[in-house]
Amino acid sequence: MAATAHPLVHSPNRLVGGVFGAVYVLVGAVGFAITRGADLAATSGPQLIIFELNPLHNVVHVLVGGLLAGAALGAARASRVVNTLVGAVYLVVGVAGFFVAGSHLNILAVNQPDNLLHLASAALLLGVGLTR
Repeated sequence: MAATAHPLVHSPNRLVGGVFGAVYVLVGAVGFAITRGADLAATSGPQLIIFELNPLHNVVHVLVGGLLAGAALGAARASRVVNTLVGAVYLVVGVAGFFVAGSHLNILAVNQPDNLLHLASAALLLGVGLTR
């Protein structure tokens, strides 16, 4: 009997959403261990590799990751919509981050590497989300 491919393989949106979702949930979980004792919306915080975090940033990672992964486990259309939506939001967050980094408005403790990663995530998620 021939093995059939997993449904995620047949949909680039489900594959990308599933991988991104798992990574964002993992980063959020690791971030909670790193930011233990930090203020929820501190404008700067401890680093994970080169990315600054605070507990609110971790919450966002877990929620976004859960949204991406959940959609990836559903229909390809749902995953495409969520990838496009999250990609658009990350585009706005990436651009806005350049203006708020280092200010009192920086409630997610983003730094320049975060901004670049958010823009790269936006490009990939929008790229796959806007295709059929």
